[in-house]
Amino acid sequence: MDTVQVPEVELNSGHKMPAIGFGTGASAASAVPAEQLVQLIVGAIAAGYRHFDTAAIYGTEEVVGRAAAEALGGGLIKSRGELFVTSKLWCTDAHRDLVLPALQETLRKLGLEYVDLYLIHWPIRMSKNSSIHNAEMMNFDVRETWAAMEECCRLGLAKSIGISNFSSAKIAKLLENATIPPAVNQVEMNVGWQQGKLVQFCREKKIHISAWSPLGANAVMENPVLKEIAVNKNKTLAQVALRWIYEQGATPTVRSFNKERIMQNIQIFDWELSDEEVHKIRQIPQHRAGSGKEFVSADGQYKSIEELWDGEI
Repeated sequence: MDTVQVPEVELNSGHKMPAIGFGTGASAASAVPAEQLVQLIVGAIAAGYRHFDTAAIYGTEEVVGRAAAEALGGGLIKSRGELFVTSKLWCTDAHRDLVLPALQETLRKLGLEYVDLYLIHWPIRMSKNSSIHNAEMMNFDVRETWAAMEECCRLGLAKSIGISNFSSAKIAKLLENATIPPAVNQVEMNVGWQQGKLVQFCREKKIHISAWSPLGANAVMENPVLKEIAVNKNKTLAQVALRWIYEQGATPTVRSFNKERIMQNIQIFDWELSDEEVHKIRQIPQHRAGSGKEFVSADGQYKSIEELWDGEI
């Protein structure tokens, strides 16, 4: 099996991040036995993936850590530094006094001394006993939470820090007091939700966009425009969708637990889309799939989806 050489992007922190990530989130991961998931990740490392995305809420930090240790022990990689590991602070720990302990617990589960990137998962704070489907919303103080994230970076526990699911307005508010700017904003982005305004804003602020849900379920995988382009280029539909994100200057974080698709999804770097194809993709109707409605409540910080996204819906 040939190992794909994945290009890197340089973040505003000065660190480099591989231009495609392997995601381990969502319910699909929990349906895969842990040992099987470890072997899928080891196989992904053998294929050329070097960027692995997890989060406290995913329940896959230990699996990612085990796979990294196995790849290192088996000689697939020569050092920890060859891997780029991202994890995320969950909403129940989005408080200045809870950030550092949360990251320390993440590192314990990963079996690592540092993460390459640590993100605030949502601009949300929930009580300690909350779950996504039974959330007690609390006030999220971005200034104090970000100050604690900066401390994690200064301690060397996170090489870079960033955010996830932040609108342009929420980023602007964070930047008012930040001494270390976010290196990354990980958001829903795909051909069916292209995020033009946010992408431009982050580009101006030198914040790199990482795309979750890059294949966007039916909005992408059943799209006739992508199907036509895929046939004409002799590529898979997923490859076309991922290549489009890469050409927008963003990094797709793609999740698959199928060995063949894992191999296919990384093969997006030695060809390109034509101007005509990009124009056709730009005309695809837009719809946000991850509305965040579970974080909206009449007595919460965000009383509507419009408030959560500051109108970027």
